[in-house]
Amino acid sequence: MNDSISQPGESGTGEARQSWWRRLRGGLARTSASIAAVISDLVSKRKLDAGVLEELEEVLIRADLGVGAAARIAAAVGEGRYDKTVSADEVKAILAAEIEKILVPVAVPLTIDAACKPFVILVAGVNGSGKTTTIGKLAARYSREGRRVMLAAGDTFRAAAIEQLEIWGARTGCPVIAGAQGADAAGLVYEALAAAQAQAIDVLIVDTAGRLQNKAGLMDELHKIVRVVKKLDPAAPHAVLLVLDATVGQNALSQVEEFSRVAGVTGLVMTKLDGTARGGILAAIAAKYGLPVHFIGVGEGIDDLAPFAARDFARALAGADLP
Repeated sequence: MNDSISQPGESGTGEARQSWWRRLRGGLARTSASIAAVISDLVSKRKLDAGVLEELEEVLIRADLGVGAAARIAAAVGEGRYDKTVSADEVKAILAAEIEKILVPVAVPLTIDAACKPFVILVAGVNGSGKTTTIGKLAARYSREGRRVMLAAGDTFRAAAIEQLEIWGARTGCPVIAGAQGADAAGLVYEALAAAQAQAIDVLIVDTAGRLQNKAGLMDELHKIVRVVKKLDPAAPHAVLLVLDATVGQNALSQVEEFSRVAGVTGLVMTKLDGTARGGILAAIAAKYGLPVHFIGVGEGIDDLAPFAARDFARALAGADLP
């Protein structure tokens, strides 16, 4: 039996949805403001012509939507409206609709297969992307759903990372398997999976050391962790989540490519959307790689990580109102 997590942005109702919408709009305010200012300036001065569409395309590229997506959106805005007067709200609505088309195919909930005990989630990413915090928030989410969760401190390079995961474990009531700083990461993860199997744990979430995608030695270690896990469960890890920091912009594209090659990334988590004017990078990644986007984060609070909803994100990014 598969248990999927509902998406508050699309299936939630009432106060919870409005609360998330406010956080999402606030988190994407820097990106939407940079786009909205240019749109208002362009359409208030002259009719829609080639020059306006070219400037619109440029601002979308600066927001890291990607060249291809920016060109398609600009063309959609111009379709049937050339040499006509359009309002800023009309352009925002078109922008939101086109971004939504790009994002809908990748807005996929992370499904926990109850037949896999434990369901192993390996979490990877570069230094500072927010991996450990994301793990803590996921542990809290799954624990609230009544699942038994265990955490594995596979980032053995930094004592602070081990301590941080242990704090999240205490906060969420989840056991943590950890070793000394400098311990063999693959060996520790092997021990954690064996313990999780023995204790009938539902979900095992594995932290890994932050590593730059161009550091061959560290990437090899990540590949070793994947190999070792398969010795106990050939189907594991059942999910490999890549945590991406939205503030890095275009560099996120190369991270997706390299981590996918080494660890077989199955889904993405985008964090720190509240700290950047480059929120469009998520659309660029979706258009290029088509990997599922499971969660997005717009703050440090435990409730600031939520399942990804394409329509809400698209409208918040474009500065449009929630329908």
